[in-house]
Amino acid sequence: MPIIINIDVMLAKRKMSVTELSNRVGITMANLSILKNGKAKAVRFSTLEAICRTLDCQPGDILEYKSDEDTQ
Repeated sequence: MPIIINIDVMLAKRKMSVTELSNRVGITMANLSILKNGKAKAVRFSTLEAICRTLDCQPGDILEYKSDEDTQ
């Protein structure tokens, strides 16, 4: 998939656990795991906003586009 989710990178930069992010954002661990592992088909803007607010970052810090040609 050409969309890369960099939540792990931002969590490491903010020294925050996945559990803490889950609690602060109000998203289940299961759904956060699906998003974090790139298995999600979509993400709500409200969820993205809450994640960015909690991690004090921009959407571009979390979402990255790489074409299929770049990943080969």
